[in-house]
Amino acid sequence: MSKIVVITGGGTGGHLKIADVFIDELKNRGFEVIYIGSTYGQDRFWFENDDRLKEKYFLNTSGVVNKKGFAKIFSLLNIFYKALFCLKILKKYNIKKVISVGGFSAASASFASIFKKDCELFLHEQNSKIGALNAKTLKYTKKAYSSFHDFSPIKDYPVDVKFFNKQRVRSELKTIAFFGGSQGALAINNFALKVAPKLNEMGIKIVHQTGKNDFLRVKNEYLKLGINADVFDFSKDILEKMKEADFCVSRSGASTLFELCANCLPTFFIPFKYAAQNHQYYNAKALFDKDLCYLQNEDDLDIELFFDILKEPNLEAISIGLKEFIKPNGAKQIVDDILKD
Repeated sequence: MSKIVVITGGGTGGHLKIADVFIDELKNRGFEVIYIGSTYGQDRFWFENDDRLKEKYFLNTSGVVNKKGFAKIFSLLNIFYKALFCLKILKKYNIKKVISVGGFSAASASFASIFKKDCELFLHEQNSKIGALNAKTLKYTKKAYSSFHDFSPIKDYPVDVKFFNKQRVRSELKTIAFFGGSQGALAINNFALKVAPKLNEMGIKIVHQTGKNDFLRVKNEYLKLGINADVFDFSKDILEKMKEADFCVSRSGASTLFELCANCLPTFFIPFKYAAQNHQYYNAKALFDKDLCYLQNEDDLDIELFFDILKEPNLEAISIGLKEFIKPNGAKQIVDDILKD
């Protein structure tokens, strides 16, 4: 078996977190890893200076789903052209296995793996609704993995073990965290500022990830309110902030959701309403149906309901339930399955 594996995909933090976990798992087993992503999105920010990687390629490709007319045709032709470039990479390093974590960044390398007869494509679908690229490549894959879908031979999620190592059962509400994802979330930022004065009166400390674009505004609003909140724009090591919290308000992208589960952190989810196929809502609903989270759409946000929840947040029962919902070693099990053939 070739000791070099290609990992492709990204665009957003959710896809890139999965890529990051797979890179670690493969490196720990003595494999060399080549990463193929895009110049768009966050791929470069995550992996351009990553010393774990044998090689990294960032292609000038972009998404197709929301484009029309000539723009869509151009994007498709560009993806195909870059797939031929990726095919040369796969042949140069005699690649036998390509792992796609989805997103438009994965398109060219995924298609190249299909073109190469002696190469197998594996994919990971993070969300409750299958992404556009994964839906198109699913029938060409050797195996596909997901925590939500029955096609997966292993229904577990590859969360970095550090989230499990720092997990704790919460029993008292002293600190609340607001996480809007790597890009921030205006709805969560505004909601946090509305509830902050009462939280401050209750003696509850606030930790708040704003996203880069809204950092200064939110920071200044807290200063005007006279509240000493821990406000930051973005952190790759969100665990350091997460472990302080006893309760969380968050978007429900799959990676964030499962990291919160692994850390046993009870959460009030506010899904991003424009997410493709409303997948963030359905991600959170999988927990909500088991009484393991709180869930409300951003257009229906009710401050009174929020504080009713905080009166009796049921922290301990939810924390214990989350501990049983997801187990460590998801990445190990998936990589075991990929490498066994």
